[in-house]
Amino acid sequence: MVHKIIEWSIHNRFIVLVLAIGIFVWGIFAVKKNPIDAIPDLSENQVIVFTEWMGRSPQLIEDQITYPLVTNLQGIPKIKYVRGSSMFGMSFIYVIFEDDVDVYWARERVMERISTISKALPEGAAPQLGPDGTGVGHVLWYTLDAPEVDLGEQRAIQDWYVKFALQNVQGVSEIASFGGFQKQYQIALDPNKLLYYKLTVPQVIAAVRSNNNEAGGRKFEMSDIGYIIKTSGYLKSVEEIASIPIKNQNGTPIRVSDIGTVQMTGETRLGIFDQDGEGERVGGIVVMRYGENAAEVIDKVKAKMAEVAKGLPKGVKFDIVYDRGELIKESIDSIKHTLIEEMIVVSLVVIIFLFHWRSAVSIIIQIPITIAASFILLNAFGISSNIMSLTGIALAIGVIVDNGIIMSENAYKHLSERYAEVMGKQGSEK
Repeated sequence: MVHKIIEWSIHNRFIVLVLAIGIFVWGIFAVKKNPIDAIPDLSENQVIVFTEWMGRSPQLIEDQITYPLVTNLQGIPKIKYVRGSSMFGMSFIYVIFEDDVDVYWARERVMERISTISKALPEGAAPQLGPDGTGVGHVLWYTLDAPEVDLGEQRAIQDWYVKFALQNVQGVSEIASFGGFQKQYQIALDPNKLLYYKLTVPQVIAAVRSNNNEAGGRKFEMSDIGYIIKTSGYLKSVEEIASIPIKNQNGTPIRVSDIGTVQMTGETRLGIFDQDGEGERVGGIVVMRYGENAAEVIDKVKAKMAEVAKGLPKGVKFDIVYDRGELIKESIDSIKHTLIEEMIVVSLVVIIFLFHWRSAVSIIIQIPITIAASFILLNAFGISSNIMSLTGIALAIGVIVDNGIIMSENAYKHLSERYAEVMGKQGSEK
């Protein structure tokens, strides 16, 4: 079989040359299209289900949320196993699928199952899917350098301006905020006053909730003009919350201010983010979408950050604390230099070993064509250009030229034997 292929190639040199050029050109386009990353993505094919039920203990979260979700999610097809984790006020479910399952197909199956389970969970507990990223999807971390702005204002800038702007970047799955204080209204109730006015906490919650609603009316016409009636009931200040009536006692309304205090404060924190020991910072984590090109996503995020920085308050700027783009660039450059050095060394060794430039060229030309063809296969199997894949190509350069050297040496041997045979015949004839 191999002999026939070689024989056909010798008799059809033009076709072989055209095929080689075509593979080389195709490989160049494959190199440009191949996603670039520093490290290979070896994470499991998983879907994360996150449920928040604040104020509850881990044991209650385990019994009321984690256990029901884990037992119901186990019936999904093509699942390896389901892991559950419970903590204060939060539940995490990790649904691990088979490696050949499409990640978005898996998310759809999980979402379908969640829609049937949600009715059995406690009120206020709403499961939701995590970002469609992987364990190595954190490609960029940044903080807001704002020494003159308090942490609450910094977190508001991050959550209501920066986050929404960066989430629109193509290839970004989520911008996860961290640090600072999340502003909220808090009502501190006095138990003695609740007892005195014969009120319960659910009554207070119901009164606040019912007074923080928009209400629609109807349309009516007067003097050939149409009017739409609506009421604006959203609470906008501490004073409005404090004046909410809860109960009418002997013609006197009992307001929130009568049974407690209302204040603007930060949400209870379970940790802080400190940068370089210089104090707390507010920032975000850029989570890359599954299967995206890490280098392109990072470049697009940086370009978007340059636009967003123009709208930041005076004295506020971005400070990038982790940038995988630098690691990607250094890693790829290192491998590229190694590939070029190996190609030069192997070429010199071949030329010195054979001492015949035509044979050496026929062997050396295999290196760029083979490397270009390898990127076609990388794209076909969905493998990115990273340290592992490029190192494998670098290690294979020596093997690439081995067959050419062997074939050339074998050809020289047969030619020399044939030459000696012909010269012997000519000598005997004389």
